[in-house]
Amino acid sequence: MALENKLGITDSAELARTEERLSKKKALELYDTGFLDQLEVGTFSALAAIHEYLFGELYEFAGKVRTVNLA
Repeated sequence: MALENKLGITDSAELARTEERLSKKKALELYDTGFLDQLEVGTFSALAAIHEYLFGELYEFAGKVRTVNLA
């Protein structure tokens, strides 16, 4: 069973492949756009912003403290 996602993917393997592809693309953008330079190093807000940037296209909870058990 796959995590609930914005793309409606229900297969765990397909979701993992999609997550990897999208997050790698977004990680490259983080460096190329200078987005990281705008963040305060070592803060939770910076980590949350990075998480939202990387996974926001895929998950509603991106950049937020989780309230669901992922195990």
